[in-house]
Amino acid sequence: TKKTLARPGMKNIVLVEGVRTPFLMSGTTYADLMPHDLARAALLGLLHKTDLPRDAVDYIIYGTVIQEVKTSNIAREAALGAGFSDKIPAHTVTMACISSNQAMTSAAGLIAAGQCDAVVAGGVEFMSDVPIRHSRKMRKTMLSLNKAKTLGQRLSLIGSIRMAHLAPELPAVAEFSTAETMGHSADRLAAAFGVSRVEQDEFALRSHTLAKKAQDAGLLQDIVSFNVPGRDIVSKDNGIRPTSMEQMGKLKAAFVKPHGTVTAANSSFLTDGASAVLIMSEEKAVAMGFKPKAYLRDFVYVSQDPKDQLLLGPTYSTPKVLERAGLSLNDIDVFEFHEAFAGQIMANLKAMDSDWFGQTYMGRKSKVGTPPMEKFNLWGGSLSLGHPFGATGCRLVTTVAHRLQKEGGQYGLVAACAAGGQGHAMVIEAYPQ
Repeated sequence: TKKTLARPGMKNIVLVEGVRTPFLMSGTTYADLMPHDLARAALLGLLHKTDLPRDAVDYIIYGTVIQEVKTSNIAREAALGAGFSDKIPAHTVTMACISSNQAMTSAAGLIAAGQCDAVVAGGVEFMSDVPIRHSRKMRKTMLSLNKAKTLGQRLSLIGSIRMAHLAPELPAVAEFSTAETMGHSADRLAAAFGVSRVEQDEFALRSHTLAKKAQDAGLLQDIVSFNVPGRDIVSKDNGIRPTSMEQMGKLKAAFVKPHGTVTAANSSFLTDGASAVLIMSEEKAVAMGFKPKAYLRDFVYVSQDPKDQLLLGPTYSTPKVLERAGLSLNDIDVFEFHEAFAGQIMANLKAMDSDWFGQTYMGRKSKVGTPPMEKFNLWGGSLSLGHPFGATGCRLVTTVAHRLQKEGGQYGLVAACAAGGQGHAMVIEAYPQ
């Protein structure tokens, strides 16, 4: 019914298919795997669903955040493991929670530039096993030991080791530039926008309730079952747990103690999972006999102050991408925002609904406007489905495509915040059925 966003002289870029492994709470069924095992499972799921020949892709791009040292270019290792032709180049990107968004838009860029016709993009995160390092002093000593020529030199180095050197360095979900954890920042953001604990708990409960409903109705059709070696066949997300406001109210503050409002129940949990999408030029997809799911249209990346505006990416990126596409908020039928924390979503909605914020911080004449809740994250979100940092972007885009098909809408919008004060938004258009 509305105009299409096709541009003269520009290639139409389509999402042909999108899959993901079940997203599991870290330390559960995937605990003994390695990250490339999950990425490989997503790639195999994509091959299986599309019957794509293993040499029909021009390029493979994966996003990940906390890297496994042994497989630093995880895109390449996963592709080889999944049996893709070894002639297909692959690289890995990292951009915090929007890493797989970056993988997808990089793929779109390669296609738009005429470099490629078919690209697989995806993301993976494995929080069950993260690299824990020796302290800097201990690492220095060990490297020197490696170079020591005589027994005397070795004994002298070993003798220099102190108990304090043995304390390990743990990775943290914290900003390097501000040394603040993301949860602490989310709590401050919620306070700045006057978001109450009750509002956050209500939104988290909504996410879990809608996710359970979608799971029971079989709407999460992007999930591919994964036979975990030596364990079970996993075919659904295991973090969806609708509870009651009363139960959630009993939890203590997780970051700003004792009076903070961000708790374990209204935050996304550490998650293991992987996703993959097949992106093509429309011409190539049709020539190969595929029925695309959606067009990938305009996208933007934004960046703000990582201290006080760390998680406001959606507020800044939404109006920018709508402007690029020549659309208004009312034109969008389906919204999928990444839910890092319930407080972060509520703060963004309040910022988008504030003339003062629009004028003071965004140089606008008036507010951005808020997405109507009856169009917003209707199949759950990162709070309930889980949030493997590197894999969520592809889940958001695939969910928009599936919801547009199911709900008969034409335009969808994906938006997400990311560490570093960055953000992303993309407009997706339904493919004619």
